[in-house]
Amino acid sequence: MEKTVCELFAGVGGFRLGLEKASKDWHTVWFSQWEPGAKKQWAHDCYVQHWGDVDENTGKDIALVDKTQIPNHNLLVGGFPCQDYSVARPLPGATGIEGKKGVLWWQIVETVEAKHPPFILLENVDRLLKSPASQRGRDFGVMLSCLNNLGYSVEWRVINAAEYGAAQRRRRVFIFAYKNTTKYSEETSILEGDEIISSKGFFARTFPIEPLGKISMVKLETENVWEISESFKFEFENAGFMRNGLVTTSKVIPVFEEPIPLSRFVDTNVPEEFYLRENLEKWKFLKGAKKLLRTSKTGHQYNYAEGAIAFPDPLESQARTMLTSEASVNRSTHVIEDPQTKQLRLITPREAERIQGFEDDWTNTGMTKRMRYFCMGNALVVPMITRMAKTLDEIFLKE
Repeated sequence: MEKTVCELFAGVGGFRLGLEKASKDWHTVWFSQWEPGAKKQWAHDCYVQHWGDVDENTGKDIALVDKTQIPNHNLLVGGFPCQDYSVARPLPGATGIEGKKGVLWWQIVETVEAKHPPFILLENVDRLLKSPASQRGRDFGVMLSCLNNLGYSVEWRVINAAEYGAAQRRRRVFIFAYKNTTKYSEETSILEGDEIISSKGFFARTFPIEPLGKISMVKLETENVWEISESFKFEFENAGFMRNGLVTTSKVIPVFEEPIPLSRFVDTNVPEEFYLRENLEKWKFLKGAKKLLRTSKTGHQYNYAEGAIAFPDPLESQARTMLTSEASVNRSTHVIEDPQTKQLRLITPREAERIQGFEDDWTNTGMTKRMRYFCMGNALVVPMITRMAKTLDEIFLKE
C-alpha cells in the first residue's frame, strides 16, 4: 500500500517529521493548519518553509474546505483540540449527526466520510477519556460511536513519552483506527480484545506493557450518536480496543525505558535575555507550596492548596510537560541553572525544540520568540511518532 498521508491540525509538522524520520517513503499529499483569530499564521508558514505548500486551502479554516477535494490518502493523522463533543438531537426527518459548531472532531468525521482512509492516527490530551466531569467517558464514547458507524475498529493508548525513553513527561492519548476491510483488520479479527491490548495490537507492538490486570467491557448498544451523547457513561482506562461496538479496556503499566535527562539538551553560551535578573521572589512564590483563600465567581470562598515544584528544574531528570505558556512568568515554566554560569535562566526556544524531538531552530523561521514557545507547547513528541511509524511500515507492507 502506498504511504500517502493527510495531516489535519498540523501545527509545525510533528506528525510529518516523525513519519519521515522513520522512512522517506511517507508522502504527505495534503495538510491543514489554521489558528483561529490569528492575524499571522505562524505555524502554517513554518510548515510551508520546511516542505512547501499544496494549495490555497491548507492555511484556512478546515470547516470551509470541501473535503471531497482533499487528495486521496491511506493514512489520516492529526492532533486535534479537546473540546465538548456533545451531539445535538437530530431534527425530525434529518439524517446524520450534528455536533456543536466549531468543534473540530466533526471536521475529522467529514474528512473520513469523504475520503474513507484505510488508517487513522490521532492525538489528544489524556483527559479526553474521562470528559466531561458530569458524564465520564461520554466524549470518547461519541468518538468511538462515530468511527464504529463509519466501519472502523479502534485501538487507543495513553502514552507518557518519558516512560518510553523521551526527554519529557508528556501524557497524550493516541487513537489508531482502521477500516474493517483492511488486511490488518482481517488479521486482528481472530484475536480477543485483551490480546490486542496486551501484545498483538498496534500500540502493544510499539510500546510494550506489563501483563494486563482487570479488564472491563461495554457494548455501544445504539447507532444513534446523539443517544450516546445523552446517556452514555463509562470508565475508559488508559488502553483499549473497539470492534463492532464492543469495547474492551484495561489499565496498563508500561515496560519502562530510561528517559533522556534534561542535561542532554542544554545549550551553551546562552544570551543574557534568558537569565532571571528580576522577579526572583515572585518565581520562588509561584514554584513553592502554598495555601490560599480564594473566592469563586459566585462569591463562595474556598481554600486552594498546591505543592512545591523543583526550583530550578533538575538537569539530571527529564523535563516536565511543556505548555504553550512556556517562558512566561508562571508556575509551569521551566527554570534551570545554567551549567556554565551557575545562574538561573529560562530554557531557550532551541532547547524547547530539542525536548520535543525537533531539529535545532525548526521554528526559527521568522516567528516571534513567544510564538516559538507556543508552537512547541502545542507540538507532539516527535520520537513517539517515529516509533509508531515503524509499526505502520510493517502494517502497510501487508496491505
